[in-house]
Amino acid sequence: TTHYLFIVVVAVNSTLLTINAGDYIFYTDWAWTSFVVFSISQSTMLVVGAIYYMLFTGVPGTATYYATIMTIYTWVAKGAWFALGYPYDFVAVPVWIPSAMLLDLTYWATRRNKHAAILIGGTLVGLSLPMFNMINLLTIRDPLEMAFKYPRPTLPPYMTPIEPQVGKFYNSPVALGAGAGAVLSVPIAALGAKLNTWTYR
Repeated sequence: TTHYLFIVVVAVNSTLLTINAGDYIFYTDWAWTSFVVFSISQSTMLVVGAIYYMLFTGVPGTATYYATIMTIYTWVAKGAWFALGYPYDFVAVPVWIPSAMLLDLTYWATRRNKHAAILIGGTLVGLSLPMFNMINLLTIRDPLEMAFKYPRPTLPPYMTPIEPQVGKFYNSPVALGAGAGAVLSVPIAALGAKLNTWTYR
């Protein structure tokens, strides 16, 4: 009972940490204008949480399950905002599942080698997540216009955008190159996962 209870606690708490990492995840305006921070925080949180969860269960496929939980949670939040009268694109649901599948595939292909999962899987997540999410964000209707037309009620005054012209950069493919910064999350995630695995030795 304790074993399964711990799995539930890890899944729920890790999910909450990931979906709120830097407050960049739900809202289209900041997912665009802070794409580098978004990519680094999401790559890091996905890898740390999924590796911790996957190594604890020892089952390939756990990372995808973990990413699916987060996706469902975020779609529920998207629906809640939509029900409050905000536009459909007000909340962007990040694309975690394909990157998590790569992590699971690495763990399975290397015969459940935890070091390979951390290094190779972490690298694949860091490289793929920014690309998947940039493609996802390209489908959203003018994020900066939405940011000014529908400001978040909880947004602190110092974060309120005041210069719409900055969108010229973020609407260009250059932002995709900036997403490569997510690769920096790999060594951080590897260290976090290593510390987590030491706990159960």
